Amino acid sequence: MYRTKEKVPEFEKFDMVFGGKLNRQNRWVILANLIPWDRVEEKYAALFVSNNGRPALPVRVALGALIIKEKSKLADEELVEYIRESPYLQYFLGFEGYKDELPFDPSMMVHFRKRLSGNILKEINAMIIERQKEEAEKSHDDQEPPEGGNKGTLIVDATCAPIDIRFPHDVTLLDEARRKTEQIIDTLHEQAPTGYEKPRTYRKIARKEFLRFIRNRKPREQTIRKALKKQLQYIERNLRIINDYKGLVGLGGLSRKQYSDLVVIHELVWQQRHLYTKKSHSIEGRILSISRPHVRPIARGKARGMYKFGAKLSVSLVNGLVEVHRLSWEAYNESQDLKGQIEQYKRRYGHYPEVVCADKIYRTRENLQYCQEYGIRLSGPKLGRPFAESEKNRAILREQRRIEREDESTRIAVEGKFGEGKRRYSLDRIGTKFRKTSESAIMLVYLVMNLMVLYRKKAKAFFVSLLDGLFKIVREHLEDNTGCLLRLDTVKRGFFRNPYVQLYA
Repeated sequence: MYRTKEKVPEFEKFDMVFGGKLNRQNRWVILANLIPWDRVEEKYAALFVSNNGRPALPVRVALGALIIKEKSKLADEELVEYIRESPYLQYFLGFEGYKDELPFDPSMMVHFRKRLSGNILKEINAMIIERQKEEAEKSHDDQEPPEGGNKGTLIVDATCAPIDIRFPHDVTLLDEARRKTEQIIDTLHEQAPTGYEKPRTYRKIARKEFLRFIRNRKPREQTIRKALKKQLQYIERNLRIINDYKGLVGLGGLSRKQYSDLVVIHELVWQQRHLYTKKSHSIEGRILSISRPHVRPIARGKARGMYKFGAKLSVSLVNGLVEVHRLSWEAYNESQDLKGQIEQYKRRYGHYPEVVCADKIYRTRENLQYCQEYGIRLSGPKLGRPFAESEKNRAILREQRRIEREDESTRIAVEGKFGEGKRRYSLDRIGTKFRKTSESAIMLVYLVMNLMVLYRKKAKAFFVSLLDGLFKIVREHLEDNTGCLLRLDTVKRGFFRNPYVQLYA
């Protein structure tokens, strides 16, 4: 069951126990004010349909703990100790005062990841973006574009979020499947009637053959096929033995993990037998990991590897804020998502974007025709034969190249977001095991990145207002000295143009 928290913690009344008070400019205090907790709690409370049982922890504790973990890159056990030591983190989680005790058991983090699924975190991210848009509209008096007019820039791209798995070599995968079936046979034999003879599994011979193969650094294709055939035969024999035990004692004695592995192994053996017979390397829904059967190969064609193994994402970037449009474990062409991303921009901002900066793969005839219909300029060269290099076309070509360079420099921002997610956060190696928790971990990375963008904007606004106040005080003391006033204005403009000031502000 879930109980809505009636009393919201107030900043001024936060009990520090030993005296003192919190700093309002602390990053966790600012981040706490950026999240619409009331709307998030409505979404979270809908997950608990029963009114019986022990009350669940508030959504501010669940979501806040996930944000702190991703921001600080801590283990679950280390996270609860980190929260106990900091009053700012306890305020961020919605506590009414500082307590020198563990806020919750570390195992609760698993339940938080399951409850706050990828779809829920995606909606929370959209709430934060909507709230930021509303605040920007209130603080600025910009005129709305005319009817049918376009405004703004939309940046779109796709990336892959790799899962932390072993490289999926076929023979190694089959060896793992064989060892798991042998453990299942041992478990079922313990429940067999007394005197029932245990069938032979040839496990020692199979293990020696696998080790002999795996030590070969550069095996030939014929050697690989021979090893695949042997491992497949051992597993198929084990599956026939398990089927006999099923008729004898049933499969009720298996653990949940063993039963799910057995289902995956059946599908894996069918796929590998089909690939071996057809002498092929491609099949729809190919299994790469027994513990993570949802993971698929994603062709990327990068310098570090042709394939990545994980989920593929289509994202859009507007005003520094990233939103995931589509998350799929199957490979797809990201150009199919362009129309949906543009229409989502239209629903949120009330008008179409003026420019869409995208990669070359998005420049299909269908997408170009769609953008032309709504007056949107899609980045990149136009279709058809380019202008010839001549004196007459020199000005046109120069203008086209200038626009292409500007669009490409604008599009680089989304590549920077991918780099930030994979280097600063955990997007480069998702460590969760289940499909649902992996989607939650991926969505959480983009949620945290957006919160940090908004935090930097808040910190910059405070920094600029503080410096403006200092310049104003100095100006009041120099009212009669015109030369000093002019020099002060020059210093002020140069100071705010300094790239280091803009970076750290």
